[in-house]
Amino acid sequence: MQSTESDGTGAEGPGTPGLQRALGLWQLSLAGTGIILGAGIYALLAPAAALAGNAVWASFLIAAAVAVVSGLSYAELSSMFPTAGAEYDYAGRALGEGIGVAIGWLVIAATLISASAVALGFAAYFRTFLPLPPVAVAVVLIGILSLLVALGVRETAGAAVLLTLVEVGGLVTVIVAGLPRVGGVDLLELSPAGTGGLLEAAALVFFAFIGFEQLVKLSEEAKDPGRTIPLALLISVAGSTLLYMLVAVACISLLGWEGTSATDAPFAAAIGVAFGGAAAVLVSLTALTATANTVLIEILAASRILYGMARSGAAPRVLGRVHARRRTPWIAVVVIAAVSAVLTVPGEIEFLASATNFLIFVTFIAVNLSVVLLRRAEPEARRPFRVPVAIRGVPVLPLVGIATSLGLMSQLDPAVLLAGLAISGVAVVMAVQGGRRRRRDR
Repeated sequence: MQSTESDGTGAEGPGTPGLQRALGLWQLSLAGTGIILGAGIYALLAPAAALAGNAVWASFLIAAAVAVVSGLSYAELSSMFPTAGAEYDYAGRALGEGIGVAIGWLVIAATLISASAVALGFAAYFRTFLPLPPVAVAVVLIGILSLLVALGVRETAGAAVLLTLVEVGGLVTVIVAGLPRVGGVDLLELSPAGTGGLLEAAALVFFAFIGFEQLVKLSEEAKDPGRTIPLALLISVAGSTLLYMLVAVACISLLGWEGTSATDAPFAAAIGVAFGGAAAVLVSLTALTATANTVLIEILAASRILYGMARSGAAPRVLGRVHARRRTPWIAVVVIAAVSAVLTVPGEIEFLASATNFLIFVTFIAVNLSVVLLRRAEPEARRPFRVPVAIRGVPVLPLVGIATSLGLMSQLDPAVLLAGLAISGVAVVMAVQGGRRRRRDR
């Protein structure tokens, strides 16, 4: 695979601008935490509680275990190949160019669908203030945030940091509200769906952890990416997991699983029980902040991997053009925004979230397999970060990541599996076309 390091060479040839290295560890860590926290907890706690009962907090723990195992693989690969192409480059080096391109398109599809789903989550909370059509609100949000992404990575990162601090404050408020009620309900009580419901909930709320892998797409805009990207990735996953479990316990303690599952805005309902209606409005504002933050970083990440693929010829090269002054891949941003807006039209947030999960599970399988194969193919390659625990040179945790991804994938609804397979088929077609384009270029 061709490296996409930002070397001052753009899609149009020597002399065109590359991306700007402007992000340090704290900015990356807060950006990663922000996209994870807004990616599903506000939108999916209610349906997850309906599946898992009072033990919904455990579904977050199960999903976190899968995320951490695959996160270690991302950390190793990002330290080896700090490029905007990310999964596209990793899979291409380990599994072959064609598979790499297909994985790249799957990642783009997952990010687009995720941005659309979370934008609809934003719209649900926005109805607390103005009863506007959810799709219209989601489309306007995507448009505004895409303009911000096109302005520059410094501006986008600054906004992401501010939004993250606000949303963490909102989650802490929910936790504080629920603490006095902890112990009032049986936190091990399952819904009538039993253990199967708990596992199905884990497969659903895995969507809430999507985001840590987006950090690797910012490798060409990070300072010292071989060190900062892996560290930021692990920091963001650990912090988000702790907050998720505490906030799930708080909501269940205040509302019970029946009350939590009966509302589209469980955080607002929980705060309303503890502090009254005025506080519930404050939490709704925080939810708007969190979901907007996720959409912002999703658009940023999707545009970067599309840029990376275009730079190497796997996508139309026009998508790799960088604005001379803003140093952003502005055409890629416009395309990502347009497709994300279209995907909000059906308005089915749960289906969109589950479809995203299918694509992410496929991607995680490819990433974990890439770690295993590259340990064999390139044993002497420089690895600033290395996944721990290996038996006879074979890393164990990536194998666990493959198994757990397959296990959670099996819990998805059959309709979601069919949709995921259809999207995968489209990605294969795009990969074939990309291969032809690269051969023509050569």
